[in-house]
Amino acid sequence: MSAGLITRDGIIGAARLWLGTPYHHQASLRGVGCDCLGLVRGIWRDLYGAEPETLPAYSPNWAESGREESLAAAAFRHMRPLALGRERPGDVLLFRWRAHLPAKHCAILTAPDRILHAHDGAAVSEVAFTGWWRRHLSHAFSFPEIAE
Repeated sequence: MSAGLITRDGIIGAARLWLGTPYHHQASLRGVGCDCLGLVRGIWRDLYGAEPETLPAYSPNWAESGREESLAAAAFRHMRPLALGRERPGDVLLFRWRAHLPAKHCAILTAPDRILHAHDGAAVSEVAFTGWWRRHLSHAFSFPEIAE
C-alpha cells in the first residue's frame, strides 16, 4: 500500500494477517514471531514500507525498570494522538499495567469491542476489548495519512 491509499479496513486487514504469529520478544516477522511492538512495526511496514526509526534493544521488563514513556513518545513522533474515547477501528492503543508505570503494551482496535495484539505465552490473537483493557488504556493513536 502507498500512504495515500491507507484505509482503516486496510489496517485491520494487514493486522489480521498476523493472527497466529507466535510471541517472540523483540521480533517482528509475520508468521515467525513478534511481540506487541513488533506487531505494530510489522503492520507499519506493510502499510508504509520502511520503519520510521531504528528501534533500540529493550528487555521484557523495560517499563518496570524505568519511568520514561518511550513507547508513547515514539507513537507521538510518528502517529496522530487521539483523545481517549475517540479511537476507531484501525487505531493503535497503548496500555499501562499500573498507574505509576509507563505504557508498555500496544494493540490494534479492530472493532469497537475487539483488539488484536501479541502477548507473552500466546500467538497473536483478536480478543474482546473488555472493561479490564479499557481501564488500562493510556493512549490512542491513528496511523498517519489514513484515507477517510
